[in-house]
Amino acid sequence: MKPLSENEIRGSFVNCSKGEAGRLNLPRGLAELPWEHLDFLGWRDQGAPDRGHLVAEHGGGLVGVTLRVPSVRRSLRMSNVCSFCISTHAGSGVALLAARRAGAAGREGNTVGTYVCADLQCSLYVRGLKQSALVSRAEESLSQEEQIARAVANLGGFLAKVLTDTAA
Repeated sequence: MKPLSENEIRGSFVNCSKGEAGRLNLPRGLAELPWEHLDFLGWRDQGAPDRGHLVAEHGGGLVGVTLRVPSVRRSLRMSNVCSFCISTHAGSGVALLAARRAGAAGREGNTVGTYVCADLQCSLYVRGLKQSALVSRAEESLSQEEQIARAVANLGGFLAKVLTDTAA
C-alpha cells in the first residue's frame, strides 16, 4: 500500500459524515507505519476502544470504513479465526466488527459485520511480521503471496457488502 496522507484517509470514509471523519483519531506514527507491508490501513481508536477504522484500495479508489466493536468478553481458552487473513487468535484476538452500510441503507441503521483480527493488523500476521499471542499460525499449502491475495479478496468482499446500498 502506498503511504496515505491525513487528508486522503479522512476523505475516504464512506459510512460516516465528513464531520465524523474529520474528528476521528488517526493511528499514531502515521508516517512511520510499515506501508510496504500493508494491504490496508487498519487501527483501533485509542480514544474510543469500541471503534476501529480501516482504509483500503477498492474499486479504483480509497474506501474508508468506520467499525464498531461490541464489548463482549471471550474466554482465553477458545481460539477464533480472522475472516480476512485466516489467522488464529486466542480469546479476544478476533473481534466481531460491524460497519454501517454506505448510503441510505446505513442511515436506516443497516450494518454488515465480520470476525477480524481485533487489532486490524491482518497484513502483518499473514506476512509473519506479527505473531498471535498464545496461538501459532497454521501451516498452509498456499504460498505467502497466495495468502496475501486471499486476505485482500476477503477484505474486498467485506467492503463490497458495506458499499451495497441495500439490505442483503
